[in-house]
Amino acid sequence: MKRILIVTGVLIALGLLAIPKLEGLTGSANNTAANNSDNNTLSVDVYVTKPDTIENNIFTTGTLLANEEVELASESSGLIEEIYLEEGEYVEKGELLIKINDSELQAQLNRAEFRLNLAEDREKRQTQLLDKGGISQEEYDATLNEVNVMRSEVALIEAQIAKTEIRAPFSGQIGLKYVSDGSYITPSTRIATLQDIDPIKIDFSIPERYAAMVEVGNKVAFTVSGLDKTLTANVYAKEPRIDTETRSLQVRAKSPNQDGALLPGAFADLELTLSTINNALMVPSISIVPELQGQKVFVVKNGVVQPQTVSTGLRNEAKVQITEGIAEGDSVLTSGLLQVRPGMPVNIGNVETE
Repeated sequence: MKRILIVTGVLIALGLLAIPKLEGLTGSANNTAANNSDNNTLSVDVYVTKPDTIENNIFTTGTLLANEEVELASESSGLIEEIYLEEGEYVEKGELLIKINDSELQAQLNRAEFRLNLAEDREKRQTQLLDKGGISQEEYDATLNEVNVMRSEVALIEAQIAKTEIRAPFSGQIGLKYVSDGSYITPSTRIATLQDIDPIKIDFSIPERYAAMVEVGNKVAFTVSGLDKTLTANVYAKEPRIDTETRSLQVRAKSPNQDGALLPGAFADLELTLSTINNALMVPSISIVPELQGQKVFVVKNGVVQPQTVSTGLRNEAKVQITEGIAEGDSVLTSGLLQVRPGMPVNIGNVETE
């Protein structure tokens, strides 16, 4: 009996000694569970929205054209008497470039002028006689008519002489010449080109769906091969109709070219700005989640994720404009989009504002 009492007392004592250890283990387990709960909270990155300026741009290609360009040609045939132009030189409007031999026309002009002088003297004398009744009105009218005919003949010969002079129709740069002194030329003979390349024109086309958006004054940024910089131009004209074969609209812009670095015929890559929007709210493209009913983003408020249905506008290579659904200063998720659920608490890691 004593042995049983002794064993029972020993077991009770051992039990009392073990209770603090069990409580310690229980507390440690509870702390570990709490720590694991904190560690399991999803860490996400967010983008803080703010107003920005964006441009509605489209990309296309075009061709550079001279502001004015003409193939120099003669209106009459004959031998070249003198060439005044130099290849590659700049000439002013009206400057004499080539003179064709006009000796025969000059002789005809002299003869016509002599006849005109004689007719005019006769008309003056008959005017005096008419006042005194020495001749009839009919005789005077015939003489006056002869004077007018002679004046017309002189004007006609002078016009023919003017056609033997090739003058610059506008100010510009002469190209390569293809004739020499003494050459016989006709209206079909290739002589040289004259080009005005400041400013320079840019011809390009845009898809039909943008036709109503392009306006005179729209900005164009373009690059050409051989120039390591982006140049600018402005739209100044467009065709009033859509090309039925390509379903595109032909547009033309102008760009300054004081240094002559841009040459007609060059190929250009263009970026046309159709419109500029100020105070636009943009979010990274990765933040947009498509749905059956539209699109949404996840917004973090007070550490909790909430979905927000949005309407989108313009896009660029990295971001999308949000027209409805969020406000300035909202924190939009850019990571963890597949793991989050509505009402889920999250830890914010990186905060992006640009």
